[in-house]
Amino acid sequence: MPVLFVLAIMTAWSTIIVAAAEAPYQCEPTVEDEMGPFYRPNAPYRHSVGTGYLLVGTVKAAHDCSPIAAARIELWMTGPDGRYGDAWRATLLSAENGTYYFVSHAATDYGSRRPHIHIRVTAKGFAPLVTQHYPGADAGEGLFDLILIAEPESELGNILLN
Repeated sequence: MPVLFVLAIMTAWSTIIVAAAEAPYQCEPTVEDEMGPFYRPNAPYRHSVGTGYLLVGTVKAAHDCSPIAAARIELWMTGPDGRYGDAWRATLLSAENGTYYFVSHAATDYGSRRPHIHIRVTAKGFAPLVTQHYPGADAGEGLFDLILIAEPESELGNILLN
């Protein structure tokens, strides 16, 4: 085997190893966003607070992109009148394959903020996630995967850290 060929293979292999070490997640974690002042726990379990907009996605583990079943997803948003209220809050659980869906009216502006839906996700062994979904203008549906990071204190987190 020519020496240059062996060196090329060794260089490529070390590049792959370094890249893997720098990218601990197979799925990019969902970006955190502000909770906002209107979060209230214990929203009713329901998949719908209106009609006209469908939000779907999958709750996944960042380390390997595996689906997370029974993740608790809390959503809250403004009503069609642009105000927050209990009628626009919901809690749901992700399915066995990690999928979820939520039906609402089109999100509305809130003051100077563009339309958004607040989301808080909790699942055993994972750090809580607080984020927001920003629907596209005049969109009737949106796809928003929720990618969670394992908690360091969990068994999974300890495996990933060691």
